[in-house]
Amino acid sequence: MQTSHIRNQLYLRRSKVGFLIFVFFGFSSLGFSQGLFGLTSTAGSDDKFISYGFFLAGHTATYQIKYSEAFFDPTNTANNRIYSIFPKYTPGFSLGFIGILRFHDQVNLLFTPKISFYEYRTDINYFDPQTTNVPGNDNTTGNNLGYRTEELVNEATMVELPLLFKYRSQRFNNTRMYFIGGGSYQFRTKSQDEANLDPIVTRGQDFTVEMGMGFEIYFKFFKFAPEIRFSHGLNNIYYAEKTPAEIRDAISSIKRKGITIYLNFQ
Repeated sequence: MQTSHIRNQLYLRRSKVGFLIFVFFGFSSLGFSQGLFGLTSTAGSDDKFISYGFFLAGHTATYQIKYSEAFFDPTNTANNRIYSIFPKYTPGFSLGFIGILRFHDQVNLLFTPKISFYEYRTDINYFDPQTTNVPGNDNTTGNNLGYRTEELVNEATMVELPLLFKYRSQRFNNTRMYFIGGGSYQFRTKSQDEANLDPIVTRGQDFTVEMGMGFEIYFKFFKFAPEIRFSHGLNNIYYAEKTPAEIRDAISSIKRKGITIYLNFQ
């Protein structure tokens, strides 16, 4: 029975394993074809005090929502119809430029202004005794417990101004590993009056902490650096006074968080 169980586990995951193997051999073949582990490239020279680049990025972001004390109060009739609030990770993308200040061969300061396009989706589950599930229906209409789900969507275009420290390993032929971290100031492009029409109203400015890692690959004429970075907002951006009354008192705090994959070119 144990052997069969392991085989089934591998069978369920074989598509993921195959994808990882494909990516690994793809990078390996690319590396050898470009001489990553052969002749050392001089492209993307690290000797300049100031250098530049650009990046494209894809992210998935969500709200981190904290319930209020009133949400747990059974005597509060203002929002006792809300069963739960469930924010969801939603994809988006960004693009920007890289300014690099070299302190040391292994220590750099980066300024990476960018414009990012976000979509925040949140499911609000309401108690609704009159709503019941019909066999074959999904949970967006209700279920046997008697609740319905409403999806709220907030869209935002943000200008972000990260300032980051980057620590790199010593160069091995044409590769380097690195860690990156710092903070970012960001502001929304639409006015607060426009944002007040959103289903969940938030403020337009925020500060975030960012940390990540990646690796640099030196090619003949440029340097390519794929990177993964995590960000977490520091400010409570929830604007309760402007949020519709039916959900206003159920929430005490909203913070942004996200995961981003960067493709850096220098």
